[in-house]
Amino acid sequence: MKNISIKAFFYLVGLIIISLGITLTIKSDLGAGAWDALNVGLSETVGLTVGTWVIIIGALLILTNALIAKEKPDLLAVLTILVIGQFIDFWMLSVFDTFGIASFWLQLFLLIGGIAILAFGVSLYLQPKFSLNPVDGFMVALQKRFGFSLRTAKTLTEVFALVLAFALGGPIGIGTVIILVFIGPFIQFFNGKANHVMNKLLS
Repeated sequence: MKNISIKAFFYLVGLIIISLGITLTIKSDLGAGAWDALNVGLSETVGLTVGTWVIIIGALLILTNALIAKEKPDLLAVLTILVIGQFIDFWMLSVFDTFGIASFWLQLFLLIGGIAILAFGVSLYLQPKFSLNPVDGFMVALQKRFGFSLRTAKTLTEVFALVLAFALGGPIGIGTVIILVFIGPFIQFFNGKANHVMNKLLS
């Protein structure tokens, strides 16, 4: 019971931290990650909140992933989109609603900080090896079905989201490129440390 509680703590706290990191990258106004830019573009074009679109797109991806991988839908992944979507709206609409930055260097600081926080959250939520969020699940489904490497599958999913975000006028910019370059190394940096802490707590 203790082990499950520790793993659940890492999982849920990781998802909440991910939502904060995403919010900060969006608020930096330098360009968001491809999927986040898509959600912002949908929010500005169609309506509804960014968090609501995280949930809608995530639900569609859960079904799509199941069809591609020829497996049953991963229902636990619903938890990831509900937590991330709700908390993105919390951060965006309650905490950072009137938040604005005039200086480019402060924008850059917010972007890099957001990437670091996002990567830290990802490293926490990955440790228990529970369900992936639907975006990561999309990558894995393509890898399973078509035999792509994870790097190729990740690139394809990012390009797909990027094209849609661009078409919808989402916040694509230099920040999008910076996120693409730095998110992997940041996750790698935090992952070993998070794994060490969780294993120490479990033992």
